[in-house]
Amino acid sequence: MMDYKNINKVVLATGNKGKVKELASMLSTLGIEVVPQSEFAVSGVAETGTTFVENAIIKARHAAKHTGLPAIADDSGLAVAALGGEPGVYSARYSGEQATDQSNITKLLDVMDNIPKDQRQAKFLCVLVFMRHENDPTPIICQGEWHGDITTEQQGENGFGYDPVFWVKQQNCSSAQLSAAQKNLMSHRGKALKILLAQLQNHLG
Repeated sequence: MMDYKNINKVVLATGNKGKVKELASMLSTLGIEVVPQSEFAVSGVAETGTTFVENAIIKARHAAKHTGLPAIADDSGLAVAALGGEPGVYSARYSGEQATDQSNITKLLDVMDNIPKDQRQAKFLCVLVFMRHENDPTPIICQGEWHGDITTEQQGENGFGYDPVFWVKQQNCSSAQLSAAQKNLMSHRGKALKILLAQLQNHLG
């Protein structure tokens, strides 16, 4: 069984370049190289879970199985209070199986067209799962949340996903108007990764 101290490379179970960039920069502090699963020609896996935790475990196990490396999987999404928590686990494919960031944003703004400004609260959620191998019985599971509001129009060019319509009150701008460093400090993924880093440092110590 792989010991944490022997880990120097992990596969990231995503093809999303934005996620790869964010996670690689944060994990570099531990001297761990992050390689996207696309470099191993690992195909995607059906996200059949009904929760972020279930989907993250499915993705991590799939990547570890096909690469033989420890794996990190992220499952994240947007939950809008006025929509009963939608799009939730379907955030990436909210506008259909061929969804793009833009088509998802367009659908969200259309659906929320008549929702008043003071009722547009939302939060990003992120679950990170770290598995040493495909049959790891004790994966590390970390969760982070980031609260904000949905704007009525897009603002900013940075980030990805729903960032252009996620308003960050503390900074008085959208998530897509934050620098990468600012976003990493505040975001749901940044918070989940801080917990993961602390857990890994504890195991590596």
